[in-house]
Amino acid sequence: MSEKVEEKVVEKKSLLARLEEEGDVAADYLEGLLDIADLDGDIDIDVENDRAALAIAGGKLNHLVGARGEVLDALQELTRLAVQTSLGERSRLMLDIDGFRSDKKEELAKLAKEVAEEVKSTGESVKLRPMNAFERKVVHDTIQEIGLTSESEGEDPDRCVVVLPA
Repeated sequence: MSEKVEEKVVEKKSLLARLEEEGDVAADYLEGLLDIADLDGDIDIDVENDRAALAIAGGKLNHLVGARGEVLDALQELTRLAVQTSLGERSRLMLDIDGFRSDKKEELAKLAKEVAEEVKSTGESVKLRPMNAFERKVVHDTIQEIGLTSESEGEDPDRCVVVLPA
């Protein structure tokens, strides 16, 4: 193996080890929160797209998501801060509760595909409703996979994705 290939393998392994450590710290933090709130839930730790990804399932956890995911977003930020405090590095971990984010991902990918078809057929750009960072990323990734381009415009909380013709 060449030195460059070996370096990339070592970098990937150290990144994976760091992300797994983030996941462990985050899981401990979330277990503590669930215990304090006297809630049941199974925590699954994974690594997706070079991020630690945690999912809590089971029990009655809808109130930990909120009507539009706002409570989930807040819990994710608190968990990221707990990881940062423990490890000294900023975390980009993703948290999902009762499949809310995975369901949202599917819904947004479907929307992005529909909008892409509209943009292809009309040749006109389309501006979507305001979205949070997670939602915009899903749309951008889907649009890129389709072969079109998109950009974000505006300021939070009114930041939108605009899908552009080829």
